[in-house]
Amino acid sequence: MSTTLNNIAIIPARSGSKCLKDKNIKPLNGKPLMAYTIEAALQSKMFSTVMVSTDSETYAQIAREWGAEVPFLRSAESSSDTASSWSVVREVLAMYKDLRQEFDCFALLQPTTPLRKSSEIVAGFKLMEEKQAGAVVSVCEAEHSLTLYNTLPVDHSFVGFLTSPEQYARQMGDTYYRLNGALYISRVDHLQSHHSIYDENCYALIMPQEHSIDIDSQFDFSLASFLLSAQESGGENSF
Repeated sequence: MSTTLNNIAIIPARSGSKCLKDKNIKPLNGKPLMAYTIEAALQSKMFSTVMVSTDSETYAQIAREWGAEVPFLRSAESSSDTASSWSVVREVLAMYKDLRQEFDCFALLQPTTPLRKSSEIVAGFKLMEEKQAGAVVSVCEAEHSLTLYNTLPVDHSFVGFLTSPEQYARQMGDTYYRLNGALYISRVDHLQSHHSIYDENCYALIMPQEHSIDIDSQFDFSLASFLLSAQESGGENSF
């Protein structure tokens, strides 16, 4: 149970970013990108262990400077382009078990969502307790209705792009949500006994869009920088 605080925060920070070189340690408003997630995890006080999973000793040293543990480097297998986040989690839990340390719950906290608040981590654990859930995953409201999206043929013809007017009007009234990548909390036994944490015992924690920037490009990075500056200068209501 999370109330024992026998929980581990796992922050995956592979060094092989291709879209934005070394993005996990790229300076964002004066701090390495991963530092925001390390700080949020520590400030939440929900974890007995806050660790960074990385394949780079350079990244590991930066992580330690900001207060995270890095007791081992990630294996080559879990550092590949095809490795999943869940293979990283399982490797971390297995490595700690070899060190005679086991946990009740883990939180996978991607460093690419630096605007996530420590209070939202706390809220995720609280939701898991309230629902007696196996897992909690963060989402935010989608920026646009799914009715505005479709594929295009090779010649970019617009024929069939929009649904019928009746269906379009009905769907425009629906609220859609998307995974924002900020928070994945699960009981360890839930992960071990299920192929996926996404089942009927997994619940959504809804976060605001302004905390849900997931950095994958220079545009995302610049937007996160702007939002952080706005928060620092004018508070949460400044945008």
